[in-house]
Amino acid sequence: MRKEHRLISDFKNQTQTTIWKHLDAMAVNYAVYSSHLKGLGPFLTDFDVYLYCDASCMVVVCLDCCGQGEEQTYEESETLSPLILADGHEPRVSNVWKLARTVRSVRNQLMMPVYGVLLTEANILNAYDLYQMWDSNDVTVIDVLKRIKYHKIRVNEDDELACKSYVYALTGAPVPVSDAPDTDTEEFEKLLNDFINSELDNTLEETASLEETASEEETASEEETASEEETPSEEETAFDDEPDFEDETPSDDEPLFPDGEIEQNQNLKVKAEILLPIAHPREELNRLVGCGEIKQRMDELVNLTRYNKMLRRYCPTVRQHEVSLHSLFLGRPGTGKTTVCKIYGSLLHQAGALSKGHVVVCDRSTFIGTLWGDEERSMRQVLEMARGGVLMIDEAYLLNTPNANDPGKMVIQLLMNVLSDEKQRDIAIVLCGYKEPMKKLLDLNPGLQSRFPNKFEFQDFTVDELLEITRRRIDDYHYKFTTEAWEKYVRMLSAAYQARDPQTWGNARFIGNQMERIYIQHASRCVRQQPTRESELLSLTPEDIVPIEVPRPKTKIGF
Repeated sequence: MRKEHRLISDFKNQTQTTIWKHLDAMAVNYAVYSSHLKGLGPFLTDFDVYLYCDASCMVVVCLDCCGQGEEQTYEESETLSPLILADGHEPRVSNVWKLARTVRSVRNQLMMPVYGVLLTEANILNAYDLYQMWDSNDVTVIDVLKRIKYHKIRVNEDDELACKSYVYALTGAPVPVSDAPDTDTEEFEKLLNDFINSELDNTLEETASLEETASEEETASEEETASEEETPSEEETAFDDEPDFEDETPSDDEPLFPDGEIEQNQNLKVKAEILLPIAHPREELNRLVGCGEIKQRMDELVNLTRYNKMLRRYCPTVRQHEVSLHSLFLGRPGTGKTTVCKIYGSLLHQAGALSKGHVVVCDRSTFIGTLWGDEERSMRQVLEMARGGVLMIDEAYLLNTPNANDPGKMVIQLLMNVLSDEKQRDIAIVLCGYKEPMKKLLDLNPGLQSRFPNKFEFQDFTVDELLEITRRRIDDYHYKFTTEAWEKYVRMLSAAYQARDPQTWGNARFIGNQMERIYIQHASRCVRQQPTRESELLSLTPEDIVPIEVPRPKTKIGF
């Protein structure tokens, strides 16, 4: 499955009625650099082209003012066809094909994910049949748009954005010298070459962090010449959210993020899941259903971290507050612990507390091997992987069983050694699990409990919250419930919620599994009935709402 970037995903989800508002929103997006080109060679030289890029990807938007409502039919094949057929016309070169070739060329040049969007006045008669094939070629088409050339599309050519360098590299335009301090011109040019030649998909916001370093050096130089009695304004005292870990920048031959492979011994290797940081973690946190108290607590912790950063910068002699990043995530399955942990790492990265912000997801099997000493070897490798990010240990209570010889106890002891090491600052450890078993784990290890002052309790979702999660999930596929289908789904979910076993209830995970069953039922019905209209293909009917199976408590036998 291809990795989906936020900028690309947002463009892919636009329609005839939303695309113009989305382009307006892009013009004021502080994290997205955009530019208007009168043609982009060699395939789109005769078209208006708009480029949108952030720190990790680019979207190429091409305007096709071919005539309102012109009917076109594309050849149906497994690969993108270079020809387009129209009644009464000779075959001609496909603009979709031109855009796809441009996307491929730009991707090869910049070595980053690139996606193309064609906005056309044409009416592509068989567009629905071709969406999947177009998407596999990294393009999408929004057709039957009116008077495209009369729409005023604004752009955000903010020179403060580091990602502007991608557009400069693509168009061959010179980078303004004023963008970098005069004394750092060579360093700036070196950074630009690094942007073009490195694997940008894996570096995310490393670019912005490096640019901040150069900006802070320039600011420091200017402040030295300023009057000591001058009081800085609110705007001058604002600070960037990007981290300033200069010593954490990897060498050219060292990947920024680990691959997750752990060698427990010569005969056994295991794999830890690596969750890469996200570009807009606060937005992702806001989008979560429920979790009100967790959002507030996380804001408080991040704000305290940022406040310490302000003290380091403007009041270096003042004692800073002690902030522990180690946390407990307590809750049942499906309540969002892993999702929030990924956001947590990215928030701490932006606040400057962590140098990378990725998450290494482990459990008991990650540490427990087959030979004596496997636990120590595994722990050492895991800690190295998590350096600069978050080490998340799922179902951590399984490390402490009643068995006195359980090797999991060695893992806990090794973890205690790490937590007591004051040098281990560039890491946050998060223990996850059910509330009661985790409480027992902490009660047996008072020292462990004191090392995790941040406790986040994830509550079960209510019926209303589960319904909101359902709405968001079907929106991802552009489905719509009919009135009767929605009423049936609400009744069934409410009944299932009342009959649930709290110990086995899956929360959002339960909704995900149920929606998969509905999608399969819907697909089977459509194959049987052969609907031809888009509204019918994307409508979920009562027939699609399959019965909800709810795990019930097991009957206890005995006295």
